[in-house]
This record gives sequence, C-alpha cells and structure tokens, in this order.
Amino acid sequence: MIRINDIRLPLGSAKDDIIAEAAKTLGIPKDGIESFTIVREGLDCRGAEALSVCCAELSLGNEQTEKRAADGFLPSKASYFVPQPYVLPENRGNVLFRPVIAGFGPAGMFCALALAQRGLKPIVLERGRDIDSRTRDVETFWKTRVLDVESNVQFGEGGAGTFSDGKLNTGIKDTRVREILRLFVEYGAPEEIAWSARPHIGTDRLRPVVKNIRNKIISLGGEVRFGSRLDSLYIANGAIQGVRYADADGGHDIETDCLVLCTGHSARDTFAMLRRSGLKLERKAFSVGTRIEHPQELIDRGRYGRSFGNPLLPPADYKFANHPPHGRGCYTFCMCPGGTVVAAASEQGGVAVNGMSFYSRGGRNANSALLIGLEPDYFPGTDVFAGVEFQRGIERAAFRAGESSYMAPCQLTGDFLAGRRSASLGSVAPTCPTGVVPSDMTLVLPPFVTDGIKKGIKAFAAKLDGFDLADSVLTFPESRSTSPVRVVRDEETAQSNIKGVYPCGEGAGYAGGITSAAVDGLKCAEKILDPPIF
Repeated sequence: MIRINDIRLPLGSAKDDIIAEAAKTLGIPKDGIESFTIVREGLDCRGAEALSVCCAELSLGNEQTEKRAADGFLPSKASYFVPQPYVLPENRGNVLFRPVIAGFGPAGMFCALALAQRGLKPIVLERGRDIDSRTRDVETFWKTRVLDVESNVQFGEGGAGTFSDGKLNTGIKDTRVREILRLFVEYGAPEEIAWSARPHIGTDRLRPVVKNIRNKIISLGGEVRFGSRLDSLYIANGAIQGVRYADADGGHDIETDCLVLCTGHSARDTFAMLRRSGLKLERKAFSVGTRIEHPQELIDRGRYGRSFGNPLLPPADYKFANHPPHGRGCYTFCMCPGGTVVAAASEQGGVAVNGMSFYSRGGRNANSALLIGLEPDYFPGTDVFAGVEFQRGIERAAFRAGESSYMAPCQLTGDFLAGRRSASLGSVAPTCPTGVVPSDMTLVLPPFVTDGIKKGIKAFAAKLDGFDLADSVLTFPESRSTSPVRVVRDEETAQSNIKGVYPCGEGAGYAGGITSAAVDGLKCAEKILDPPIF
C-alpha cells in the first residue's frame, strides 16, 4: 500500500476531494485508486484560512505497480509500506482455570475481551456498579453531596475514564493503538476516532460502548460481576491459587491460576492488600494541581486567530508545558473543551476534581488540569505509600476548605496570582456540580505546587492570550491524574513476583490514559495466551 502525508484541503472537503488530491499527488487518474482510507486528520489554523491536513493510505490494486512506484516515482510525501494488521495470538493452553480480572476499566475491558475471544471465559470482578447504576449514583452525589464510596467517578464499569472527555489520543508509539481504535468503533464509538488527530468519544457516547463490550464478553462465555471487590489472594509456592472477593452476599472464593490486576489508580485499599499479600510494589512519579476554567470562546479566539468564527471549526483545545530553569515545571493535562469540572472523590472526607466533556463539547467553559510532577524520591523514608498519603492529605485539606460538604474550594486566577484569598466569583461561572467555595489554594496545596502553577499560568498566557484572565476559576485539587504506586512486573512475562499475577493498566503503573490502558490490557492478554518460552 501507499501512504500519503500532508494532504491539505479546505475545511469540510468531502472524501472524494481528498481522493482526488491523493491521485493528483501520485500523478495518476482518480479511478486508478482501488481502496482509500483516511488514517489521520488534523487542523492547520496558522494561515488566513483554516485547512484540513490528512494522512491517507491507499491501494492501486496491484502490488507490483506499487513497488515500482516506490522505486523512484513516489513524491516525497508518499511512501510504500506493507500492512501489518493486528493478530491476537491463539491460546496455547497454559491457563488451567478461568482467568480472573480485577477491574473493568479500559485495561480490564480489553484484556477480558481478548481472552474471551480465545475461549478462556474470564471472570471480571468490578467493585463498582454497572454503567447505568453508576451514572445514577454519580448524579446523586453531585446533587446531594452524599458519596457512595463503591460507586463513583473512580469506581464502576468503564473506570475513571468514563466520566472524562473520553480522550483517545496517546503519546505511546504502539501498533496496538490502531486496533484499540478499531475496536472502539466496532462497539459503537464515532467513526472519526479512527482518523482524528485528537480523537475523543465524550462521556455520553462512551457509556453505550462500554456496555456493548461487556455484552460481547458475556456472549463469549465470560462474566462481569459488579459490586464485587477483590479482598484477598490465595498464594502458595510463589504462585496464585485463587482469590476471595466480597459482594452484598458476603465473601466468595474463586480458584484460579491467572489474575489480572486492572484496579485503577484510586483503589488504595487494594494496593494495601496486595502489599500484605507479598506483591512487590514501588513508588512512581505522579502529579497534583488544580483545574482552570475559561470561557470556551476565549480559547477559540486564542487558538484559531484569523479563522475564529468558522462554523466548521470544533471547540478549540490546547496543550502546554513550562520548564523553568529553576523550580518545578507545570503542564496542562486532560484539557476538556466545552466541558465541566466534576467532583471525583472516592473516599469519605476528601475532595478531588477532574474534567469531563460530552461528545458535542458544547459547554460554555473550557477546563484543564494544571499539574506539577513529583518524583518517587521526593518523599523521605521508604514507605511505598508516601505518595498515596500525600494525595489523601491534600484531599482532606480541600474537604475542610470546602466547608466539609464535598463542595470544591476555588480561587479566581487574578486573586491567586496576586496572593490573596478569593471572597467571591467573577464573570466565569464555575461548573463543578457539587458547588464551590471561594478560598485560597495555599490552604490545600504546598508552596512548591502553587509556585509552579503561578509560573505556568504566566508562561501559558504568553502562548494563548487571556490564559491569565483574572476571572478564570481555579478549582482544586486535581490529585488523581495517575497512580503514585506501581505493582512491579517482569518486562518479558508481564507477571509480578507472584506467578500468574499480571499487574495491568494505569492503576498498576503501566499506562496513562484510556488508550494506553486499553493497549496494556491487550499486551497482558497476549502474554497470557502466548507466554514467552525461556
């Protein structure tokens, strides 16, 4: 096949227009192209007119013709390649019992789907509830500020990413990414995620996709048990023998020789149980900070420049980082165009926030995390849970600053930069559904974090006019961006120090978003189906 990069056309151009431009690039008639697929589409708004910029893959219907073209007749932005489609390994029969998967977020879903497709009939234990019940529980918390610690933004079917923007862009370079996007589309996600430069599903469109994947797993003989928390492991001779889980009816045992830990980044009690069980855990880097909300129109104007107002342009996003020569860097994370800040607590007496958008991204505000990274050796001593306790301390301070009611403390950016506590709100109406309390970020986050955020805001304002808008709202803390703990695994086998236990996904410390977690789920499934031979 032939890949062509940098196909530039006006916004709204039809697929036929893109095919015609590709044919023109190759110097062939349009009907000489047998098959054509857009694999990536982005925007270029630097000129007077916003342009769509595409990468496409096509076939001329004759491999020899394509090879001859590649030998000296292709233009510089075209190249010949041999497709390498993803192939799930066959089951070599190394697992004697039904695999158990703890957690039904992206890693657990795609691991379970792969194992079910190869006849292993996995049993998924998800401590939270199914997506419909979970959505009701979350909405009840947002309305009443009464938290259910087992069914919330962190725990339940789909994982924490279900109440987010549903972003699928990732920084990892892995051939499995395309397979994950293909599967998302197969189970109901919008088709454009397969080629969008910044793909997103939106929390509203993601929910039925999650259900469709669950139903497929069940149709293949798997099970998904909701309200089922992994409580203990049975280990003998350095290998997993079984697990015990708790549900509304009490405790239950499952005999297994394969456990995949897809617990998510907020299962703090599960991490403690794993350490007691003898699994090797270690600290890992993580980040904390705040959410910042601006009017979406301000972001659109700043990002689109002369193209602002074009109805074909989507709500704009941004991605910034600041690396000062002295002090800690600040970066934006999980930017949600037209979205809302959401209350994301999972423990009593703690406040945490995140960002969320629907597929349309039609809200009045844009929001993003502003985060400061912490290295594993930041904390003195050897306690592997030092980062967890640091997160918990911040969240409890925020709970107190929010009048101990799950309202989130907030501060106007102008007040924050001036070093004064906010007493009231300005022109930007905050969107956190549990409500906000004007406060002072220094009551919640330590000085090295607030100092880094101040420097970041000033640096980002030089890149996007109005980023330091005095009335923009800082809502805090954003403390659950990733796990502060890693469950150590062997690189070749993907197993922990306990044979048959596979740490997987973001909570185990091997991913950083929906797509990378899903990819890691596939990786672990591959190791289970076709383990390396030594």
